[in-house]
Order: sequence, then C-alpha cells, then structure tokens
Amino acid sequence: MPMLNMKSASLYYTVKGSGTPIVFIHPPVLTSVNFKYQLEELSKSFQIITFDIRGHGKSPYSPEPLTYPLIIKDIIRLLDHLNINKAFLCGYSTGGSIVLEFMLTFPERALGGISIGAMPDVNDDYLRKKISLGIKLSSKGAINLLAWSISWSNSNNIKLFKNMFSEAKKGDYRNIEQYYRYSLKYNCVNQLHEINLPIMLVYGKKDKPFHPYARQLHEKLPQNELHLIENVDHRIPTKAAKEFNQLIFQFVKHNDR
Repeated sequence: MPMLNMKSASLYYTVKGSGTPIVFIHPPVLTSVNFKYQLEELSKSFQIITFDIRGHGKSPYSPEPLTYPLIIKDIIRLLDHLNINKAFLCGYSTGGSIVLEFMLTFPERALGGISIGAMPDVNDDYLRKKISLGIKLSSKGAINLLAWSISWSNSNNIKLFKNMFSEAKKGDYRNIEQYYRYSLKYNCVNQLHEINLPIMLVYGKKDKPFHPYARQLHEKLPQNELHLIENVDHRIPTKAAKEFNQLIFQFVKHNDR
C-alpha cells in the first residue's frame, strides 16, 4: 500500500498510467475510490494520481487541523515525492474549490484545473444547510451514517457502493468536521481574476442549486470553459463517468504544455 510519510501525517495514494499527470481531489467523507472510473479509463492516456486526504479512508488522523492550505501543501509534497514538477488538478465539489486555491497559491506547479461542481464560496442556504448537517453529524461522530448516505448517493452499482462505503467509514470524524468547517468559510471570489491558467468547469444539468456558482466562475475566471452534462446532478465522477472522462481527455490534450 503506497504511503507518503510526512512529519506528522501519512497519505495513502495511487498512481496509474504514464504521461501528463492529473491529481484528483475528493470532498469530505468520500475517498479516492470516488475516482475509480477516472483511474481506470484515463490512466490509458495519462498518469492518474489519487489520494486520501488526511483523516479520510486509508490516510490516518492528522493532529494538525485540516484546511485547504494544508491539503494543498500535501499535494505539493506528493508531487515532489513523485518527481512531478507540474500537474493538472481535478477536484470534485469542495475538491473543486481546492483546485481554485491551488492555482492561486502555487500557479507554477499547475498545468491547469478541472473543477466539478465547485464553488468559490458558500453563499446560498441550500449548500450552507448541507455542509452544516455534515458538520453536525461528524462532530457527533456519526461517520457511519454520513459514509453510508454519501456513498449510496454517489455510487451507481452495489459493488462500487460497498467499496466506497468500506473506505469512507474509516475516516476520522475530527478531520472530516474540520474539512467541512473550512469549506463553509472559504471565499476566493475576489481573487478569481488572478487565476491565469486554463480551467474547465463541469456541472450537471440537473444540479440547479450549483448553477449560480457555475455562472459566477465562468464570468470571473480569465481562461475557462464551462460544460453542463445532461441527465446528471452533482455526482458526475461516478454517474456521468463516460462523458466526464471524454471532457477531461479533450481538455488535457488541448492544454498540455
């Protein structure tokens, strides 16, 4: 089991394929299993890197509180460990927000970004309530309930559900709560114009509560393309894998420098 051992923490990671590197970033509770279909398919053309954020899945509890800057530093450490100078970053949901922050803080290490259902801040009641529920449940240690619910809604067959749930329930409630809390207060709206790297924004056509975020990012990011995938809501990596993988393939091939 590949582990990156750091001073106060360890990260579980997977590398498959060769060529242009793409790093995938998962949201709270979920793990790298969420990108199973990307790992399988896109590794035929690129070097696909997935990892479990501290206190999630196979990555043990982190005594250092989980924040976006800490997750980004861990990605840099992982890239250094793998001798990769630059990579594309692909994040799902709050992972998509981490892509934005990565490109603001370490643009020299990024080839570009792919944000799935991302938000530059949380400014609507629907999402605020969803994240607040995640905070409440994780603070009470109800990780099994969270893991079951989120794995069930993100899986498209029983085998994947069992795999997702098995890994998600290993998460540490303290780090999961910290990840949720940080996502609730994060805001990079006024810095979006500073991101001068290509970024692909991907949203589900049915994911209407997130469409205002899609419009906001599309208007404010200097170099972006926006795609709405038909017949899917927020859960694109698993429920629209074929269309999504095709978009990634085209985007990376076009912007690979």
